[in-house]
Amino acid sequence: MQFLVTIHRPRGYDPALEDEAMGRAISALNRDMVAAGIRVFVGGLQSPKQAVSLRPQDDDSLLTREGPYHETPDYVGGLWVLDLDTLDEAIEWGRKAALACRSGVEVRPFH
Repeated sequence: MQFLVTIHRPRGYDPALEDEAMGRAISALNRDMVAAGIRVFVGGLQSPKQAVSLRPQDDDSLLTREGPYHETPDYVGGLWVLDLDTLDEAIEWGRKAALACRSGVEVRPFH
């Protein structure tokens, strides 16, 4: 099974606050995922201010606007796609991600 592990950051989060210790912890986590053979994909995302949202309209046109699709107090700051056998394993890797990134994490299985 594959699982999506997303890192959630609060609106207004300043990446400049990430110190060397956090960078080392995230790098170690990525190395551990590769060594375990479970990491399919990893990526960090820029601020929601960089987003472009597309919304279909009733007249089959498309509304395009700058900014996030949803205005929320938190946003996805990065993600991993992991190939694991169980949800419990995914939750354990999610726990490691939350500690390394000092941030909330969501773990979701793919269909």
